Amino acid sequence: MTAAALAETPAVTLSDRAAKRVSRILSKEPTGTVLRISVAGGGCSGFQYEYNLVQETANEDDLVLQKGDATVLIDSLSLEFMGGAEIDFTDDLIGQAFQIKNPNAVASCGCGTSFAV
Repeated sequence: MTAAALAETPAVTLSDRAAKRVSRILSKEPTGTVLRISVAGGGCSGFQYEYNLVQETANEDDLVLQKGDATVLIDSLSLEFMGGAEIDFTDDLIGQAFQIKNPNAVASCGCGTSFAV
């Protein structure tokens, strides 16, 4: 994705709750570990989010979300599906999970990680 195309893609945001949770997770990992979120084919709705802890620096076309000690990377292909999304973290009676509020998704599954565009 070119710099111009990246600039035209709506921003992805990281909520304060998600940033705090990512920071907690990363604090238990080796220095230099970041959270990479990507979109892959599959899941019950056609696409699914993948969350991976990786030790790598950002690629030239990655979106880097930094808030406090939290660093999240999203590759340019995944960003095309996630533009305008908010990455949040929920903690309720059902359980704890990252939740992506994606305005591009026309349908999603009860699992919370699968969606359709």
